[in-house]
Amino acid sequence: MTIPFVQIDAFADRPFTGNPAAVMPLTAWLDDDVLQRIAQENNLSETAFLVPIAGSEDDGGDGADFELRWFTPAAEVALCGHATLASGHYVLSADPPRDRVQFRTRRAGVLEVAREGSGYAMALPAWRPQPADLPEIVAALGVTPVETLWYDTGYALVVVVGEAAVRAAAPDGRAVAALGPYVLIVAAQGETADVVSRVFTHAFDIPEDPVTGSAHAVMVPYFAEKLGRTRFTAYQASARGGHVGCELAGERVILRGDCVTVIEGSFRL
Repeated sequence: MTIPFVQIDAFADRPFTGNPAAVMPLTAWLDDDVLQRIAQENNLSETAFLVPIAGSEDDGGDGADFELRWFTPAAEVALCGHATLASGHYVLSADPPRDRVQFRTRRAGVLEVAREGSGYAMALPAWRPQPADLPEIVAALGVTPVETLWYDTGYALVVVVGEAAVRAAAPDGRAVAALGPYVLIVAAQGETADVVSRVFTHAFDIPEDPVTGSAHAVMVPYFAEKLGRTRFTAYQASARGGHVGCELAGERVILRGDCVTVIEGSFRL
């Protein structure tokens, strides 16, 4: 069996920046165990699998064009922003007259990627975190927070003072992994951009994620209120780094960015 394979750097305007994702179109779903093993083999932050909805017996009535699922090397996830952006880039690059594509997901609803200038605008759910005491998470991250918040899909937002504190964060990887399958965000108002963050996901076999769209689904509602405006810039200060345009639009978060295709080929089973 041969499956098309495309590796795309998302939230990137040139190769070797942003966050790489594998996008693999399927004609029908394979067993979950096979999907997980493929993601392990790819060994990227996420592998996105697409199955077209058109002509299926269950079109869902939601207007979506594809079903979309995402797997890290360790597990399936509820939401992945950068691999959704990469999937949109894949579909729209193959069909130049088309201006948008919608994906049905299992736990995050219908997501959309649309052309915007030379890049894309992606609509994700606005996941509004709530204040929470997170002493074990703070200790594992080794930072001094001014506020800690939680969203119940397993996202912790730890707010610190200043970009320097974000860049200096040096978490205890074993302690972070032992906490459970969580996404830990360290963020602050910044100098490189309005908001600067780093994201740690050791339990998913990704010690530090390069650029995390789903983390911005949590950060944007919080920082829109703190900044007093619905549109702002963000930078994820990983080794690769990536810029994200952010907007809060009611119950949706709009993230803007570019993509670059870096590998095209076939995956053989």
